[in-house]
Amino acid sequence: MRTFGRLLGFLRPYRRAVIASATLAGLAMVATVAIPYLSGLAVTAIGGHDRHELVIYGGLVAAAGLIRLGLSATRRVVAGRVSLGVEYDLRNRLFAQLQSLELAFFDRQQTGQLMSRVTVDLQSVRFFLGYGLVFVMQSSLTILLAAIAMFVIQPELAAISLIAVPFVVFSTYRYSRLARPALQEVQQRIGELTADAQENIVGVRVVKAFAREAHQRARFERSVARVFDQAMIEARLQARYNPLIGFLPQLGLAAILLVGGRDVIHHELSIGDFTAFYIYLLMLLSPMRTLGVSLTMAQSATASGARIFELLDRAPTLTSPAGAPPLPVGNGHVRFEGVSMRYAAGSAAALHDVDLEIAGGQSVALVGATGSGKTTLAALIARLYDPTEGRVLIDGADVRKIDVGSVRRAVAITGDDPFLFSTTVHDNIAYARADATRAEVETAARAAQADEFIRRLPAGYDTRIGERGLSLSGGQRQRLAIARAILADPRILILDDATSSVDATTEREIKLALAAVMAGRTTVIIAHRLSTIALADEIVVLEHGAITAHGSHEELLEVSELYRETVAQGRADGAVVPRRRSAQRSGGR
Repeated sequence: MRTFGRLLGFLRPYRRAVIASATLAGLAMVATVAIPYLSGLAVTAIGGHDRHELVIYGGLVAAAGLIRLGLSATRRVVAGRVSLGVEYDLRNRLFAQLQSLELAFFDRQQTGQLMSRVTVDLQSVRFFLGYGLVFVMQSSLTILLAAIAMFVIQPELAAISLIAVPFVVFSTYRYSRLARPALQEVQQRIGELTADAQENIVGVRVVKAFAREAHQRARFERSVARVFDQAMIEARLQARYNPLIGFLPQLGLAAILLVGGRDVIHHELSIGDFTAFYIYLLMLLSPMRTLGVSLTMAQSATASGARIFELLDRAPTLTSPAGAPPLPVGNGHVRFEGVSMRYAAGSAAALHDVDLEIAGGQSVALVGATGSGKTTLAALIARLYDPTEGRVLIDGADVRKIDVGSVRRAVAITGDDPFLFSTTVHDNIAYARADATRAEVETAARAAQADEFIRRLPAGYDTRIGERGLSLSGGQRQRLAIARAILADPRILILDDATSSVDATTEREIKLALAAVMAGRTTVIIAHRLSTIALADEIVVLEHGAITAHGSHEELLEVSELYRETVAQGRADGAVVPRRRSAQRSGGR
């Protein structure tokens, strides 16, 4: 009931429209209930051979039908506006909530599950609040008005015909208790199915490359089977209760035919009243069936609402303090003080007890095996995560105590698997700065050695690229990502294996451009190629989340076995041995 009450809260901005819709529905039901009464009078006129009254009552029946038609059509327009308005509000709230949540949340969530909540679950809520709720009100009002009219005509007969109503109410209540958890489980299974489908579509290149289509079909069929099995549980509940709810009023109909027909034969009830009574009882059958359907919609909406509120109620854990100031003016000085980091409670430490200082304008290369903590360390600078212990400072300010947006605007990151949007090349580069001019975008592209291949595309900078940029090569995607970072003109530039997908010739060209961009700018380079490491003023070696050595190339060759192995591998690959000057640095342990 708490979830149901919260769902009704989404109607608050549309309360006038909801009241209007309910009023129109009520008036339409009054016209509907008037039709059997007028029909009974028309039948009486037929029995009395009164043609004049027959014409009058026949015309009134037609008028009542037209009034009901107009009111119902208007009510559907109003209800449709409410339904779409609720969907509009909910969709925006859900998206805003997703945007506010920290990166760690998405690390633990399946994309398909989230998509299911903002599509399937949202539609379920929308249809109930926009239409199902009105159906419940309309059906309840129809039953109430019809029952009153029946008691006015013949109280004893009405009591006999409505004797099944308590059993209908009990069956409805019983069904609702059993259906809610079953429907909630169906929604969960649909979410898992959506996740499987999304994962298969995103990973279709891997599936095709390893000829695993049959395996993926079998996996998807198992997900479909789980949805089917759970849906069948709910279908069996419907098969048990919905026909019963529809059957019970038929008992009242049989009683009317037997008892009411006997009264007509004995002249205790006029044929006109019997006709009206009979039509009223027929009128009750449809609303009772509609109540069953509407109840199913309500249970489905409540189950979906619980999943939606689970997402909406999750408070972001990485936020700016109230009244947080922006990042102070500076040249990008970064300091790690006793920083440790775990991605989840009980998991192994990605970083532990790290002390590191990067002077403003200095470039530092992070070297280490996969999983040594290089990317984690870089992510903490941009405050994509918060450290478990210690603190990260930029230009003397603890990043947790200043506006997070100002931190991220001061830091640009390019990764080894850059993400591009399904829009034009220009818009992808300009994503870093919405106000960038075409000339600025082209300048950034030239700096990233991307201008030449962009101009060879069918529409140049206006070429629309495919989803995630997969219509481009890996090297082309990385150069666009580097251009985007250059356009951002950040205080701190992080290059996370940013030249891993380019050939040696292109790498040399990009390095020349990066050398110019890095001049006077704090830069953190994560790389496995020694030729890229050569861009740095200082080299930091990480092992198992800790800094084990730092210094110049020559110094590290003397003190770090891991670095000597890296150099040996780099020479075997034909890479250039770095010969950079030793720059200002501080200790790490």
